[in-house]
Amino acid sequence: MIFNDMEALNPPSPLLMALESRAVFEWASLALSWPILKRAPEGDGHPVLVLPGLIANDASTWPLRKFLESRGYHAYPWEEGFNRGPCPNLADRLEQRLMDIERHHGRKASLIGWSLGGAMARALAFRMPDHVRSIITLGSPLQGHHRATNAWKIFELVSGWKADDPRLAEWLAQHPPAPSTSFMSKTDGVVNWRMSMVPESALSENIEVSATHMGMGVNPVVLWAIADRLAQPEGEWQPLDRNDPLRSLLYRCPRKIRMADLIAP
Repeated sequence: MIFNDMEALNPPSPLLMALESRAVFEWASLALSWPILKRAPEGDGHPVLVLPGLIANDASTWPLRKFLESRGYHAYPWEEGFNRGPCPNLADRLEQRLMDIERHHGRKASLIGWSLGGAMARALAFRMPDHVRSIITLGSPLQGHHRATNAWKIFELVSGWKADDPRLAEWLAQHPPAPSTSFMSKTDGVVNWRMSMVPESALSENIEVSATHMGMGVNPVVLWAIADRLAQPEGEWQPLDRNDPLRSLLYRCPRKIRMADLIAP
């Protein structure tokens, strides 16, 4: 599902934006579900670089990184302070950081990006296809018109870019060859969930979850799926198995119509 008509997508409604308050419960549920999450699939110890969302910093991804470490991974913060978008020389610094991590471990790193961080992770993977093992994005704006988010004015304010700059559209249009998983929620109050769709192929998938935009990176259901995706042996990536009844309920195909489509038309 790729949208060629950039004007066709609208931002999430005021109702969905108000429902972002549910994120408080997602953050609270992380502590309650930790004993269960400790039984999530363990990995092979490869490094993972985690990028935060717009005007967020490494503190926002600390719970996610601690979860990854509990599953045996070497989880790295991006160490660039608050994410203000594509600032001067940022791409070069991220490339260098990725190379340093790979050199230290002797292995490719996976990338996880929350919201804007996911778009940046995909751009980084496109620029360095031989150095990225896999990509996971969480509620990220990956296609569509910039005004299909409720954050475009903030983006312009903090980044110094115009949200309709054609260079950004070209950046979003790049699809890296590494295996990729995009998580989205039809009740996302910040980013129109359709913007988070990636072209599906033998090496890419879209997974719909019940989550808020602000809580997706700590949502226990999402964390379990992240562990499942990262635990796959390198070179043997497969889409998430939804044959189990519980999995099919928790991890849905976004193309299927649900009740949520009534409030996210």
